[in-house]
Amino acid sequence: MRWEGNRQSDNVEDRRAGGGGGGGFGIGGKSIGIGTIVIALLAWGVFGINPLTTIGVLGGAGSQVSQPAPGQAPPANDQAAAFVSTVLASTEDAWTQIFRQGGAQYREPRLVLFRGATRTACGMGQSAMGPFYCPADQTVYLDMEFFETLQRQLNAPGEFARAYVIAHEVGHHVQTLLGTTGKVDSLRGRVSERENNALSVRMELQADCFAGIWANKSQQAKNWLEQGDLESAMNAAARIGDDHLQRQQTGMVRPDTFTHGSSAQRQRWFAQGFKTGSVQACDTFNAQSL
Repeated sequence: MRWEGNRQSDNVEDRRAGGGGGGGFGIGGKSIGIGTIVIALLAWGVFGINPLTTIGVLGGAGSQVSQPAPGQAPPANDQAAAFVSTVLASTEDAWTQIFRQGGAQYREPRLVLFRGATRTACGMGQSAMGPFYCPADQTVYLDMEFFETLQRQLNAPGEFARAYVIAHEVGHHVQTLLGTTGKVDSLRGRVSERENNALSVRMELQADCFAGIWANKSQQAKNWLEQGDLESAMNAAARIGDDHLQRQQTGMVRPDTFTHGSSAQRQRWFAQGFKTGSVQACDTFNAQSL
């Protein structure tokens, strides 16, 4: 992936110097430890709707969390942070163009780099949750050590696989701007667990499709993909499919508990976005077949 020399985003905030925040955090008087967080992460997949939702932080608790003072920009000589800033800038360029063509204005998200733990408008975020997006403050949160997990534990190496992670979370931001997140959230609590899981799957697959749109637009603008890059993103999509994770963890697959989609579905919708470059083609909510 030929990303060096491209524009970097000004919307990246570096909180890594602040360090972590202990081994757990309180919710309604209870302490949630790293073990519980990891279980939530494994149960719900890796890239997706804020895992804080899984363990009940969203809702009342999130609104009570005070926000820290804005952090600083990443050091100019930090190559890993430069990569993240460059990918984020490319999502800004792509979605600004798409929204403008639709007669709307794109509101850019912020991306916070942290280490260990950090406060968010959705509650306390932990690195063990993996990357996540908080709609309450329209910010993507990323502990870059997750990239090592992606490569070593999930066997999904490659810079474009990492870019896919960022683009997927930005896809959730697009869903917030389009009003999709609000509509889905309004249904939660009024439907069964099975129906709630099905809604989550459609949300996640649409975010995958939006990541594919970004890949399409950024490639057209920059011609920065190299041989094997697209395959690395498709491999990452397969590695975090619910069926693949469940089979690894328990040896069993339970489709009714899927919250992110199967490996084949995640690959299909990323490919759909990349092939068409069309938001309309990413309507997972009205698709007859996922």
